Amino acid sequence: MKQLITVLLFCLPLLASEATVKQLFSVQTVKVKEEKKAFSLKNYGYVTADDARIYDVTPRFGGYITTLYADKIYQKVAKGERLARVYSPDILQSKEDYVNALSYDKKRSSPEMVKSAREKLALLDLPEAEINALKKRGHAKEESYIYAPAGGYLFEKNVNNLGAFNAKQKLFTIVDLQTVWIEVKIYQKDLYRYHELNDFSVKAVGVEQPFKARKLQFYPNIDPKEATATLRLEADNEKGKLLPGMYAAITASGSAESYLTLPSTAVIRKNGTFYVFGIGEFEGEYAPMAIDAEMLDNNTYIIKSGLNKGDEVVNNALFMMDSDAQINDLY
Repeated sequence: MKQLITVLLFCLPLLASEATVKQLFSVQTVKVKEEKKAFSLKNYGYVTADDARIYDVTPRFGGYITTLYADKIYQKVAKGERLARVYSPDILQSKEDYVNALSYDKKRSSPEMVKSAREKLALLDLPEAEINALKKRGHAKEESYIYAPAGGYLFEKNVNNLGAFNAKQKLFTIVDLQTVWIEVKIYQKDLYRYHELNDFSVKAVGVEQPFKARKLQFYPNIDPKEATATLRLEADNEKGKLLPGMYAAITASGSAESYLTLPSTAVIRKNGTFYVFGIGEFEGEYAPMAIDAEMLDNNTYIIKSGLNKGDEVVNNALFMMDSDAQINDLY
């Protein structure tokens, strides 16, 4: 069969007219249809941490680590969990001031003094529960604790056991991965479509389950090296399967609209122009026609101009048509 087709193609220049391609073997044709479909795009992107879920642990006081509980990078911690036990002269002094204010208030009512001493402890980030325990106990303990402001993973640990730290020094960075961002790369030619897209499916390499995502923000700048813009998506990640840095394929689609369509097998592109092969004047003759088309999905083209609903074109013999037309310099 392969030899027969080759012979026929070789003979086609002798059989074809200047404007048409005459075929000596059976071809399949397909008609232009009007379909209601959703436009879709396939792009790639990368999983990143949600900026709103990144927490820096930066004490408002200086001191020394007496016991480090969060001692491993990427350790998982819970909200309110103790990260370290510390000795801080600033905290100890403020505790003693509060105890003294409470003691003085019992002898001579001084609510403003008590309030001021308590506010100072709160400004140093001493938890409310610890301040209440101090009031009930009536004396100050030398050591205090640093707690996790949120649950997540320790992406940074900048202190060691028995180490010293200063006020405003970042000791830990906790990243909560309950939700993550996916930064999608959109090619410049598809930018006009991005506002129509409202349904996003994220498939990360190495993760079986696809994730639904929500559109958050379009970054108003273009990467000149790749000619791409970035669209930020958000996805729920309760099971923690999506990790920062993961590569992901994203399928995006918009609302369904009516289009004139052809299967992708019926359309070819050459030198930036789309072509189909229409039925010629005589039986068995097919003429190449330039059209304006756009990819709707992997299997379908939108016909923007050049054809009407019901027009018939070649479908299954596209490669042979293209080869023959090039032999005859038809386009």
